Amino acid sequence: MPTQPPSAAPELLRWTWADIESYYRELESGPLSEQGSDSWLRDWSDLTRRVLEIYNRWYVATTVNTADGEAEQGFRSFLEDIYPNFLERENTLRKKLLGSGLRPDGLTVALRNMQAEAGLFREANLPLITEEQKLNIEYDKIMGDQTVLWDGEERTMPQMYTAQLENDRARREAAFRLVLERHYADYDAIGALWIKLLGLRKQIAANAGRSSYRDYAWQQKLRFDYTPEDAKAFHRAIEEAVVPAAARTRERRRKRLGIDTVRPWDTEVDALGAEPIRPFQTTDELIRGTRLIFDRVDPELGHYFQLMADEGLLDLDSRKNKAPGAYCTSFDFARRPFILCSSVGTHEDVATLLHEGGHAFHVFETAGIQLVQNLNVTMEFGEVASMAMELLAAPFLTDSGMYSRPEAARARISHLESILVLWPYVAVVDAFQHWIYENPDQASEPEGCDAKWSELYDRYMVDIDWRGLEKYKGARWQRQSHIIEVPFYFIEYGLAQSGAAQIWANSLQDYAGAVRAYRKALSLGSTRTLPELFRAAGAEFVFDAATLKQSVELAEQTIEELESQI
Repeated sequence: MPTQPPSAAPELLRWTWADIESYYRELESGPLSEQGSDSWLRDWSDLTRRVLEIYNRWYVATTVNTADGEAEQGFRSFLEDIYPNFLERENTLRKKLLGSGLRPDGLTVALRNMQAEAGLFREANLPLITEEQKLNIEYDKIMGDQTVLWDGEERTMPQMYTAQLENDRARREAAFRLVLERHYADYDAIGALWIKLLGLRKQIAANAGRSSYRDYAWQQKLRFDYTPEDAKAFHRAIEEAVVPAAARTRERRRKRLGIDTVRPWDTEVDALGAEPIRPFQTTDELIRGTRLIFDRVDPELGHYFQLMADEGLLDLDSRKNKAPGAYCTSFDFARRPFILCSSVGTHEDVATLLHEGGHAFHVFETAGIQLVQNLNVTMEFGEVASMAMELLAAPFLTDSGMYSRPEAARARISHLESILVLWPYVAVVDAFQHWIYENPDQASEPEGCDAKWSELYDRYMVDIDWRGLEKYKGARWQRQSHIIEVPFYFIEYGLAQSGAAQIWANSLQDYAGAVRAYRKALSLGSTRTLPELFRAAGAEFVFDAATLKQSVELAEQTIEELESQI
């Protein structure tokens, strides 16, 4: 390249497409030979990293403050000015490399991915993808604006979670109903967004020559190693192996709470009537304690986490106008992760930070990979990084200074029970998304979505009593941001949890060896296929009930052992 593009964040964010285009032109026109391919690939990779970092920095800016008009305008300008051109020129460079006949060392999986991406690219879809991104911003704004008045104070939705940990059942119910009503107040607004999104996705798939959006999404998500039928087989395996265990978990809870049925506001409170665990009061305490946990897993991981704290790469408090949920993203050129979550002093906040920390370690472990094209890790393994970290870190909660031994036992029981509940919920969300894109006409009516969601919820999430709240239960698909914003992204959690549980089982036999294998697998980026990445981490990528049953048995056995420590 004739001149070096900017690298620091402020300069990058001032880039327009006019500033970027010349670098793409040079890559497009420059010779590509076996002797010069390494240099060409490095230049392409560095340019791609810069543009991806611009995207992620604007995304972060709009989520840390959904009311920041300047950030929103910056992101919208990026989506309109840079993003469509970026997608188009990236496709041109993919085609140039693929058409050259060169097969550079270490790019076998990347070339396979490029072939799939090039086959899906259509210029007509660029404005539709931009519009889809804008609608996602609108969804985040709607959700970020949701607050309620509780105990005389304005509370965000994450802040209201703490009420579900209180022993006073009447207060839990009142808080739960208040949140339901607030969410439902935006039912029509989210429904209108949904209808637009579904129409866009139908057109995107048609433009790409795919018979359904599911076919489009499968290729877009680079799912070479399993099919929609495999996903449905996984649903059935969950129903056979896990749903009965989840039912046993809820029955234990019902008996311990001394109630006739488990209502939605009875699912989070401590079943033994203990006071809620409050591991920390400030985010500084959360950061300090979490660092100590990571130190025990592996000192270098603890060092990575401290770097994030020192460099301002953690946004952990809960506040109004902050996007819901939690995420870890990457600043690709800086080769650093960024974590956002909304902490309010609960164990769930610690668990979330351990989870997102696993994603962050994935970024650190792959920092030495030169080519960004080898970082296209699909989330079936990406979520192994986070879910395995939760399980690997669990034995060291007391080392954080945030938990007593009985509290740590209670927290670990809660975590293992949540895994038993997660798998059935994964089946609900993923089966729901298959239904949506197999039946787009029915799914274009929000009320039709409500009915199907309720049907699937009742099938997999057994023994939760929603009597009198049926309309709210049906509408809860609108709260699952994956369905709205990143369709078909959810089964990854279930498949990854299976891999994570296998890594956990390995750690009980050889902890240090399991952590080494975990880190080694993360460091491979996307240079291996999905089954090979699982294998490198010490797990198998499978969809069967037998493997799930082994993990369920280990979880239930460990729960029984931990109960003796309370």
